[in-house]
Amino acid sequence: MLLSLGTILISVDTIPTISTSVNISSRQFRRPPVARGANASARVIACCGAPGDRSLDITQATELAHAFAALSDPVRLRLLSLIATSRNGEVCACTMVEALDRSQPTVSHHLKVLREAGLVTSDKRGTWMWYRAVPERLAAVRAALG
Repeated sequence: MLLSLGTILISVDTIPTISTSVNISSRQFRRPPVARGANASARVIACCGAPGDRSLDITQATELAHAFAALSDPVRLRLLSLIATSRNGEVCACTMVEALDRSQPTVSHHLKVLREAGLVTSDKRGTWMWYRAVPERLAAVRAALG
């Protein structure tokens, strides 16, 4: 039986014998040997250098990742900069709306993210919220950067 594919004729009897496997040399795609045993760590250190002594544990890394995620937005980074560099150490939310030329709900949302990340604290005075940077948290972020 012949199967017509345009101008190509293929015998249906030969289809099962067509090879679909790909012949790849096992020598071509070998992984480099992994150091094992007692000398493994010495070989890795000699090759790549010793890891840092002050690396983060999983808890520290998780907390800092939350802070860095909060700082990944340019508006939040500007807000934190406004708060951290203020003369008296605190800023009213009303002045940040004007300084950033953003709507009040947008500024409030970004301040909430900074507050949840522990980068700022807030106090309600009358109808306005006042924000302060948390120096210990900022120091931890700076220390993580080296």
